[in-house]
Amino acid sequence: MRGRLGELEAAVMDVLWGDAGPCRVRDVRARLAPARPLAYTTVMTVLDNLHRKGWVRRELDGRAYLYTPAASREEETARALRDLLDGPGDTEAVLLHFARSVSERESAVLLAALSGPDRG
Repeated sequence: MRGRLGELEAAVMDVLWGDAGPCRVRDVRARLAPARPLAYTTVMTVLDNLHRKGWVRRELDGRAYLYTPAASREEETARALRDLLDGPGDTEAVLLHFARSVSERESAVLLAALSGPDRG
């Protein structure tokens, strides 16, 4: 289990998930700057921690790393839901409460996914 992200880690992941390509530390810092003026070393430490935790991949490009998300926001959200279902408690009750909370559109998406060609 990866665990939840801290506030700054989540802000950095939002930058990476919202960008079209790999980012250097300075790119992430620049995108965070209007709302959060942060030191370069702070952003570098957060990205290093996210790499160590498995949230981001990095590739050396010259003297700087390029960072990309290890998984999409949707994949991470699904993983978090799976972790909740695998936790203590009544999984069926949790699923039933969730099923009652979805919109008609979300229900249709779930039904289509459950009855799709790769489900049986």
